[in-house]
This record gives sequence, C-alpha cells and structure tokens, in this order.
Amino acid sequence: MTRSAFIANRLEEVLLNGTWIANTNYKAQIKNINWQQANQQVGTLNTIALLTHHVNYYLGGLLNVFNGGALEIRDQFSFDMPPIQSETDWKNLCHDFLTNAELFIQHVSKIEEEQWDTVFVDERYGTYYRNIEGVIEHCYYHLGQISLIKKLVLKQ
Repeated sequence: MTRSAFIANRLEEVLLNGTWIANTNYKAQIKNINWQQANQQVGTLNTIALLTHHVNYYLGGLLNVFNGGALEIRDQFSFDMPPIQSETDWKNLCHDFLTNAELFIQHVSKIEEEQWDTVFVDERYGTYYRNIEGVIEHCYYHLGQISLIKKLVLKQ
C-alpha cells in the first residue's frame, strides 16, 4: 500500500466511515442530530455545529491549496461560523463538510510519493506529510469533543 493510500484510508476512517480508532467518525456523529441539538450549548463548550464548521474550515482551506490556490485560511478565523438558524442551515453545513471530506481524501490519495516530504506552501509549515498527519490528529481531537458533547446534548 502506498503512503497516499494509507493516509487517505486514515482520513476516511476519522471523517466518513471508520470505527477502528474511536469507534465512530464525523459522519456518524453529525448525521442523526437536528439543528437545535447541533447548536445546543453545554456549559462553556463549543457546540457540535461550531466544531463541525471549524474542521470544515481547515478542510476547505487545504483543498484550495490542492486545487492550485493560496493558503488563505487563518487560525483566528476558524471559529467564525455564520449562524445556524434552521434545519436547512445545519444540513447545508453537514453537506459541505462531507463533500469537503470526500474531496480531501481523494486529493490525499493522489499525492505522489516524492511530494510527501516536500515543503507544504512555506517552510514554516513543514512537509505535506506533517500537515496531513496534523489534519488527522486535529480531526480526532475534535471528534472526541463532538462525541462527548453529543452524549450530553442527547441526555438533556
């Protein structure tokens, strides 16, 4: 198995259909909740909707680079989510997230072996490998939060 296929499989595991590491994935966590549950505040925790937006923000920004564009995303804006005020808003965010996840996985699966160890956009960001592994770690971090918040929301 190539490194691209292996890492694409890891992304698919956390984003779309895996259960091996966390016994769940983003798609499973977001598909069966409504917009009120996605927006429900639990203490000072971020909402499921906001965390979904946050991860999608990074996927979209990296897709822009894969498609030949500039790295335009900034950490300071990653939680700037338009309000989710209806079921349609929530479904649109979920659809955008799942579409970006699929496209991101497709792009990663096509990375040539020699590109993995080259600089990603700028030397300060390290290599493609470091950045894509960082995406996986970031996704699992927030998947854990979403899973716990969902349990708390559904318990209320």
